[in-house]
Amino acid sequence: MRPISLIAGALCLLLAAPAVAQAPEGTPVNIRGAVEQLDGRTLTLKSRDGQELRLALAPDFAVLGVLKARFADIKPGDFVGIAAAPGKDGKLHAQEVLIFPEAARGTGEGHYSWDLGGKGDTMTNATVAGIVRESRRHVLHLTYQGGEQEIAVSSRTPVVTFKPADLGLLKPGATVFIPRPTKMPDGTIVAARAIAERNGVKPPM
Repeated sequence: MRPISLIAGALCLLLAAPAVAQAPEGTPVNIRGAVEQLDGRTLTLKSRDGQELRLALAPDFAVLGVLKARFADIKPGDFVGIAAAPGKDGKLHAQEVLIFPEAARGTGEGHYSWDLGGKGDTMTNATVAGIVRESRRHVLHLTYQGGEQEIAVSSRTPVVTFKPADLGLLKPGATVFIPRPTKMPDGTIVAARAIAERNGVKPPM
C-alpha cells in the first residue's frame, strides 16, 4: 500500500486547489529549479530565477519521478491535471498535461489560478469527458464538481505521469518541482515532496 499512499499524498500536495489561492503569507507556493547538492537532509537548489535555496527535507519526505506519456494515452474517463494559459482565440491552451494515477483520482479537483509562468495561468484537475480532434490540435472537454472547461492541447504539449522514486533522483543538475514547501518562523524552508526529473524527462508543471 505504500506506493499508492505516496502517489496520493504527494499529488494532493502538488495540485490541491488552495495551493495558490490560499497559501499563508510567508509560505513559498511552488519552487522550480535544479539540484545543486543533497547533503544529508538538506537539499540545495538553484531556482529558475537564479536564487540559491536550501531546503530541509521533512521526516516523511517523498520523491516522485516524472515519466513521459503520450496524448494517445489519454482517454475519456481519465483524471488529468492541466496547466493552461489563455490564447488569442479566447480558448485555454495547455502548457502541460498530467495523467493522474488511478489511486490519486480526485486530487485537487477544480479550476483555479496557477503560477507556471503568467498572470493568467490556470490549473484544471478534472475528468476527461470528451476529446475532439481539430486540424492541428485536440480539445479536451473536462468536467469537475461545479464546472467544466475546454482546453486545447497541441502536439507540442508535454504529457507526463508520475511514479514513486527515491532520493537517487536528486542528483546535481536534475530539474525538480517542489510543491508548497513550508517556511518556518526561523526562515527554514521545509519540503515534504519533490517531483523530479527521471531519465531526462523534466517536470513541466
